[in-house]
Amino acid sequence: MKAMILAAGRGERMRPLTDATPKPLLEVAGKALIEYHLEKLAAAGFKEVIINTAWLAEKLHRRLGDGSRYHLHLVYADENEALETAGGIYHALPLLANAPFLVVNGDIWSDFDFASIQPLAPGLQAHLILVSNPPHHPQGDFAIENDRLSNRQTGRYTYSGIGVYSPAFFSACKPGKAALAPLLREKADQHLISAQLYSGYWTDIGTFERLQALENRLRKAAE
Repeated sequence: MKAMILAAGRGERMRPLTDATPKPLLEVAGKALIEYHLEKLAAAGFKEVIINTAWLAEKLHRRLGDGSRYHLHLVYADENEALETAGGIYHALPLLANAPFLVVNGDIWSDFDFASIQPLAPGLQAHLILVSNPPHHPQGDFAIENDRLSNRQTGRYTYSGIGVYSPAFFSACKPGKAALAPLLREKADQHLISAQLYSGYWTDIGTFERLQALENRLRKAAE
């Protein structure tokens, strides 16, 4: 299975830090956010990782190179402008081969073990990892019913930004910008997405405060 890291966003909420640095290259405890992903993917047995880029793409190329230092082969799916999540994945499909692949948001941090990812069950087009709702997103995104993703309004959890997708999930997409959420809701109604709740540590780096909290956590763990 190949993996894809989403790294094309502008990181508006983290300006001015992201004016000169792509959000996935923001450093936490002496290491770029995206480097934590790369190291964990390599440890889990992944060999090839596709990274989509747009904003300050050249800095990602220079910092990460061909991936050999992480024991990976990195391939870049450069976008002239950020195509949003579904649009970016659709743009990269030719690089992902005709098989399910792992997708990870470049601006999250989690101790989730990528080696625990299982192949999609027959007939399913995606599998999402959900987490308990953080204080800044109390309403959540989706529920889980009988191991399937649900649009039920109660008992919702937050999408972690970690999921496995089949190429068929994007079969109705066209080139250009496209958001992922509408597709997820449509496929959930068709019972084509399985889901699981992860209870370990997870955070999205959407504010300076959350960036600093992760910095403090990792430095304390290293003591």
